[in-house]
Amino acid sequence: MLSSQKQLFDIPDEVAYLNTAYMSPLMHSVVAAVEEGVRLKARPWTLKIDHFFDDVEAAKVLFGELVNAPAERIAVVPSASYGLSTAANNLSLSAGQRIIALRHQFPSHTYPWKRKARETGGDFVEVDIAQGQAATPALLEAIDTRTGIVAVPNVLWTTGAYVDLLAIRKRCDEVGAALVLDLTQSAGAIVTDFQKIRPDFAAVANYKWMLCPYSTGFLYVDPAHFDGRPLEEGWVTREGARNFASLTENPETYAPGAIRYDMGERANFALLPGVNRALTQLLDWGVQSIENTLAARNEVLCERLNAVGLTTVPAENRGAHFIGAELPKGTREDLLSELAKENVFLSIRNGSLRITPHLWNDDQDFDRLIDALQRLI
Repeated sequence: MLSSQKQLFDIPDEVAYLNTAYMSPLMHSVVAAVEEGVRLKARPWTLKIDHFFDDVEAAKVLFGELVNAPAERIAVVPSASYGLSTAANNLSLSAGQRIIALRHQFPSHTYPWKRKARETGGDFVEVDIAQGQAATPALLEAIDTRTGIVAVPNVLWTTGAYVDLLAIRKRCDEVGAALVLDLTQSAGAIVTDFQKIRPDFAAVANYKWMLCPYSTGFLYVDPAHFDGRPLEEGWVTREGARNFASLTENPETYAPGAIRYDMGERANFALLPGVNRALTQLLDWGVQSIENTLAARNEVLCERLNAVGLTTVPAENRGAHFIGAELPKGTREDLLSELAKENVFLSIRNGSLRITPHLWNDDQDFDRLIDALQRLI
């Protein structure tokens, strides 16, 4: 169990910020690292060739440690949609084959697959799960020999409904289906082991549970897809890219590994230092410790939420870090704005109050939330 880390963030004591699934705050140390990176660009004559490579390579190593994967399997991307579009472009689907997804999963993890199905004559199938019910059994039932791709999250972004990725991977192996993951709402908060899950592709946007600056992210690529086609044809992904003098020769051979999928202008001098600082802090805390801490706190909070009239997703059916609480019928439409007036910040998604605390929260925040809900619901 970890103690409250509120002192590391710019969050006033009177603010109860319970909205990590929307946007995490940045730690003081991350802001300082970003400011230092910005100053580097202010004096471009101080930029060295190493600045185009070293922070990127360090970021891949750090992220690899978080998810138990070699750095050579990691690409730097600006968003989950970029990574998921890359995956869709590099997986085959035959006419009549199916792509299995969860109903109401994040749009960026549906649009590429709908297009893929239309262009190949395949079928995009969304598996519906009732409020509070387990997602994994329904998905396993839908995956059969007609399935070519399974595209799912680890937790559903609206309610936190949990998907057992090991069970899904096993079923994909049985039917010969590819597995593509959007882990934006789970990586960094619950243990993620790519050596066990073995996804074909897995995208993560960093601005939520990874505690990183916006417009940064990662894409995991299985070695089976190292020879695929990237969205962009950049110079920095080629062999010999460190030798700026030879770039006029237009070398076409990619450097080995997943580097071909790196975004253009990946050497973001301002943001990458902040990414690396955030990842270092996550590793220092330990993802298992983060998960254990959030799970214990959320279990107590769920009991209090149920007591004031909300219906939370049972612990066995949700991500440990994520609370989805179904609102009673007739709940006032201005609930979020009224909560904000009392400095309580969270979200509503698909009829559920989405409550997503992190290590900056303390008992005072939870008391403020419960007190406000008792008066407003």
